[in-house]
Amino acid sequence: MSNKIRVRFAPSPTGGLHLGGVRTVLYNYLFARRHHGEFILRIEDTDQSRFVPGAEEYILDCLRWCGLMPDESALTGGPYGPYRQSERKEMYRGYAEKLVAAGHAYYAFDTPAELEEMRQRYRTAENPSPQYDHRLRGAMKNSLTLGEKETARLIGEGIPHVIRISMPADQILRFTDLVRGEVEFNTGTVDDKVLLKQDGMPTYHLAVVVDDYLMKITHAFRGEEWLPSAPVHLLLWDYLGWKDSMPQWAHLPLILKPDGNGKLSKRDGDRLGFPVFAMNWTDPKTGELTTGFRERGFLPEAFVNMLALLGWNDGTGKEIFSLDELVNAFSLDRVHKGGARFDFEKAKWFNHEWIKAATPERLLPDVKAALQQEGIDTNDDEYTKQVIVLVKDRCTFTTDFATQAGFFYRAPEQPDMQAAAGKWSPEKTGFFRELADSLPPAAGDAAAVEQVFKELAAKHGLKVGELQLPFRLMLVGGKFGPAVFEIAALLGAAETGRRISRGLQALA
Repeated sequence: MSNKIRVRFAPSPTGGLHLGGVRTVLYNYLFARRHHGEFILRIEDTDQSRFVPGAEEYILDCLRWCGLMPDESALTGGPYGPYRQSERKEMYRGYAEKLVAAGHAYYAFDTPAELEEMRQRYRTAENPSPQYDHRLRGAMKNSLTLGEKETARLIGEGIPHVIRISMPADQILRFTDLVRGEVEFNTGTVDDKVLLKQDGMPTYHLAVVVDDYLMKITHAFRGEEWLPSAPVHLLLWDYLGWKDSMPQWAHLPLILKPDGNGKLSKRDGDRLGFPVFAMNWTDPKTGELTTGFRERGFLPEAFVNMLALLGWNDGTGKEIFSLDELVNAFSLDRVHKGGARFDFEKAKWFNHEWIKAATPERLLPDVKAALQQEGIDTNDDEYTKQVIVLVKDRCTFTTDFATQAGFFYRAPEQPDMQAAAGKWSPEKTGFFRELADSLPPAAGDAAAVEQVFKELAAKHGLKVGELQLPFRLMLVGGKFGPAVFEIAALLGAAETGRRISRGLQALA
């Protein structure tokens, strides 16, 4: 085994990238960076029937947004390519044939109809789902029952066939999982998995072992749902003579529904109103759109931070981590064995904290995009950065800036002054008319605006507290926003005066 740490993320290009998939990427990335290793992206596209155009590009876009780009991939290349399994097709058959020659696998010629007949014929109350295994392989159409001569004839005539592993009837297999510790299996409970399909493509079981070996992978992280496949893979590493090169495995806990009852799915997100994909994904077959965290208004820093703590902690209680801090703190011995509940309210908290802590320069591109989505032109970046400073503490999502800051760019078309109308008086009208003419010309001086406001209130015999709400309604159009004097100062004397006039007209 190579001394250098090499890990891989190996998705199938079949659709959007779920939370669990991105967390697998993240733990791979953190582990590789923590140990000065290499992180590889390998596309497992051997099942061409499930291939979805655009899915591979989508996966790369997700990783790019998260800041988790691989060292080697189909995009960047590397010394162990190709990095798409469909481009490695020719190499797999040789390994499958080697297993057949050694007696560890066999050719199977059963048609789909014959396989279905087997399931019906051998179904019992005790065994409702019969498997193609050590108990039934002797009753099926394969090289073990047909003999060498008949097998050679069928292959020579081009009769469709697969290659299946021959699982031992009763062998105990053990390995040490980096998350779960000692794990053991009885091979008798596992069916004879297909290794090579009729079209010559390998299944996941063969391809993952061959590619991990050839790409010198030292550690393999995957979800715990893959644990039942472990006996097949353990035997393949052994049968191919590569046992000493087998990666160390870490089976990661599931991400659970908010109530803890089962694995989180896209359907749960749709039902409960939160995203479960990193980015928007539109199914090309159905046209169905699934909203992602990016489009909902999450910062990638917050998304990655939240995801890291779904199944891991550093033992100190710390919650806010930059990516560099995660790299320095990450260790597999702090990954939980049990599933981690997804809590969208906690995810929102992470995002709010990251928005509050972010500089206006960091937020500028996201805020401009949110404002432009609402048709608001933002060609003055310096002005927008001042707006960001004033409103960012009020925003949970970057999309909130359109609501929380839109009035800095557009005056309320018809300010709703109803909340102030009940206690209105001619003295207040006089106050605001004089205020419009008395505002300090220097933009951005909130203290000067406040001073003029208070002096005029005293002059007119009015209470400052009674005047601030109507002033806010004139400027903002509602009961929200930062300190009203900060708003007026940033809008400037001319624009503030225009909005006061509109407000007075609405009251009249």
